[in-house]
Amino acid sequence: MSVFAEIAGWGKYLPSRVLSNFDLEKMVDTSDEWIRTRSGISERRLVAEGEATSHMATRAAQEALERAGISPADLDLIIVATITPDYPSFPATAPLVQHMLGAEGCGAFDLVAGCSGFVYGLVTGTQFIQSGACRNVLVIGAESLSRVLDWTDRTTCVLFGDAAGAVVLRATDRPGGLLSYVLGSDGSGAESLYIPSGGTRSPATHETVDRRQHYIKMNGREVFKFASRILPLAFHQAVEKAGVQPEDVDLLIPHQANIRIIQSARDNLLIDRDSVYVNVDRYGNTSAASIPVALCEAIGEGRLQPGALLGLVAFGAGLTWASALWRWQG
Repeated sequence: MSVFAEIAGWGKYLPSRVLSNFDLEKMVDTSDEWIRTRSGISERRLVAEGEATSHMATRAAQEALERAGISPADLDLIIVATITPDYPSFPATAPLVQHMLGAEGCGAFDLVAGCSGFVYGLVTGTQFIQSGACRNVLVIGAESLSRVLDWTDRTTCVLFGDAAGAVVLRATDRPGGLLSYVLGSDGSGAESLYIPSGGTRSPATHETVDRRQHYIKMNGREVFKFASRILPLAFHQAVEKAGVQPEDVDLLIPHQANIRIIQSARDNLLIDRDSVYVNVDRYGNTSAASIPVALCEAIGEGRLQPGALLGLVAFGAGLTWASALWRWQG
């Protein structure tokens, strides 16, 4: 008998603190009009003092588990996609979430693929289920990007926010779930979006701290060019592998990085503009959390009915990209 993976539960967590563009006007040389025109962002959420990525991930996971109707003890595996772990090298954030949930003895690991991380995690979790190794897999995308932003750099600090989103994947005999996927990377563009120091290539020193090299650095022009090209390409590759047509996709959730990137890609996607989900205006770029948070909101709005064809597509630091087509079982 064939085994499929279904999304049995979903949950999100958004910190309560809202930072608007007008707040940023008081902090850095920028304006609400400048930010909205270039990114489409009006506000973003920031983690509270004492709050870390693991805390947000756990809150989103608890909501997803409750919707799925299972307890943490039922989990076989936890995958946390993040580029902002609680600790710089180890331990991973996933075991911290496992402990907070009380998922005794459950396997747990982090997945680092930048903003593409959640789609990478969804594909990976599905493989564990389809192989028969697991019955219930928790996949989380969670980021505390505000902790690695240079708040004096107006080109980056206005773009990012904090959030977490999670899904519970469950083994089922009902056909559907993952139909196709594309995972890719191009390390030649690594320094287009990165944190220069703090790793083994450039360990932390007084000098690296003084040069503010422990914050996100981005070549916006290169990232825009890359994203505008790779999003439609990855989407169409997944469509072709699934043996469907672009117009068959009922809802596409792209990575919520920048409205201009989404619009540029949307013009090349060959699907109804109203079928592309957008919430970047409310949360900014939340990296690996952006797609699961948008998915939770789309479900809440009734945008996915049983049998609907869902598309997911993302790009991120690495450089990486990922796309997937998912038949929604409901």
